[in-house]
Amino acid sequence: MTTPQRPLRVVQWGSGNVGRHALRAVLARTDLELVGCYVTNPAKAGRDVGELLDRPAVGVRCTDRISDVLEADADCVLHMPLPSKQVADDPELDTTHLCALLASGKNVITTVGYVYPKAYGTDVLARLQDACTVGRVSLHGTGVNPGFMADLVPLVLSGLCERVDRVHVREASEFSRYPSPEIILGMMGFGKTPAEYNAHTGRYRRWLSGLFEESVHLVADGLAMPIDRVAVDEEVLLAEVDLQLAAGPVPEGTVAGQRWVWSGMVGDTTVVELEAIYRAHPTVGAHWAGSGWYTRIDGRPPITLELERWLGNGLLGTAMHAVNAVPAVCAAPAGIRTFLDLPVILGRWGGRHRS
Repeated sequence: MTTPQRPLRVVQWGSGNVGRHALRAVLARTDLELVGCYVTNPAKAGRDVGELLDRPAVGVRCTDRISDVLEADADCVLHMPLPSKQVADDPELDTTHLCALLASGKNVITTVGYVYPKAYGTDVLARLQDACTVGRVSLHGTGVNPGFMADLVPLVLSGLCERVDRVHVREASEFSRYPSPEIILGMMGFGKTPAEYNAHTGRYRRWLSGLFEESVHLVADGLAMPIDRVAVDEEVLLAEVDLQLAAGPVPEGTVAGQRWVWSGMVGDTTVVELEAIYRAHPTVGAHWAGSGWYTRIDGRPPITLELERWLGNGLLGTAMHAVNAVPAVCAAPAGIRTFLDLPVILGRWGGRHRS
């Protein structure tokens, strides 16, 4: 008689918009067991996780002590804080936390980047790899974009090609109904004058660029494209009239649109191009591409995938790709495990979830 495999023990790190989706998903799975939850808000410490989710108690209490997580008997940590490169006094805090978690013997899946840590340089790569070796565990970074559309989708589509010459991926989004002043008017810089934007959004721009440069390197290495460098281009549009967003006002003459292009170059030739268009309002940047997602592979045969709408809830999608990756990451050999190393991450039939 076969002995049933025990559920994988999971600690949730972060209980924000993405973290709460992950908590609900872990609690619903029969193959996963929630054994801890780390929070940064002291007001949440000591509370049962069920309270955070407006449901009955689940028997797991939140903690704001990192030592509790490091000492926990857990197989995996779902690491979903706000990115330290954007919000923390120490931009490298996420790397420090990831190394500590890995060295304590816990696999880690993060949604703050690290989709392809090689892009951050040899020092960061060595620190993470050494921590994986000490703990005999794996690290995996994921997300919706980067992490899925800019990385995994073009790599999967390339499997139909005899030859790949160039990859282009474009995301075009508008944020008029996104009700977060902190993100839209603060982090992204919409509604700021050009001088304010340049002075106060430097961290945001460096962080965003770092994420997409990871994706450029991942796709290039996956397709054996020997890129020499990644070029970055940014275009900003100002509001021609006063705009009102769910997050607040964007006055005339302030930043209302951003277009980014990250180009992986071989000599003077672009071989991987990732484009991101962010509009504060649908009326901004009519000359830019419309909404949705676009992937084109130039090669033999050429492939084009164009989706006007494809994901009803990006926060839920981000959480679920991480949760669904837990079994594969825990089963993987120790080390940094990217989309190039893991099997395709699959979801679960609803009948296998707890009621």
